[in-house]
Amino acid sequence: MRRLARRGATGFRKARRIAHVFATSYRTVDRELPALIRRARPEVLVMFGLARRTRHIRIETRARNALAAKLPDVSGHSPDAHMIAPGAAESMLLPMPAGLLLAAARTAGVRAALSRDAGSYLCNYLCWRASEAAARPGGPRLVVFVHVPELQAGARPQRNSSPRRRAGARVPRTLGDLVAAGEAIVEAARAAARLRR
Repeated sequence: MRRLARRGATGFRKARRIAHVFATSYRTVDRELPALIRRARPEVLVMFGLARRTRHIRIETRARNALAAKLPDVSGHSPDAHMIAPGAAESMLLPMPAGLLLAAARTAGVRAALSRDAGSYLCNYLCWRASEAAARPGGPRLVVFVHVPELQAGARPQRNSSPRRRAGARVPRTLGDLVAAGEAIVEAARAAARLRR
């Protein structure tokens, strides 16, 4: 993500980009996300998380009001409840143009899909808290969460072997693949946010 934040893509030249890495901790998200939004006042919040069991880029479309109560975070803290916001809806759609972002990710030539399940751990928790922030005055216009696959050590770029294969059929295998897809998603989100002004 830091590499993506440093990219000098044409579409980024007039944009202020802020990269922030959250520790895998509920308390860290609760402390740092509101402070980051208050300080930076972003129009677009694009978040990335690792999904070790996936082989493609997943653009999450909803956050579930669920916690993995028995799974402690990096600090050893386990939530007492099974819901993030007791009394709230079971799920919340992330405010973003899912189809547009999916098409953008595929322009990088890698496999990408929409997902309705961000899990029940910190990625989902961050999705929920960011979507809550977007619903408040002064919150971001768009909230995007992208799950990326774990890259294998020594992986080589893979070419599409069949001329009938379309762009988007290739499994992301390199850091360059992920950065290119991430850049396309961020730029598409920024363009969509401008249209919503």
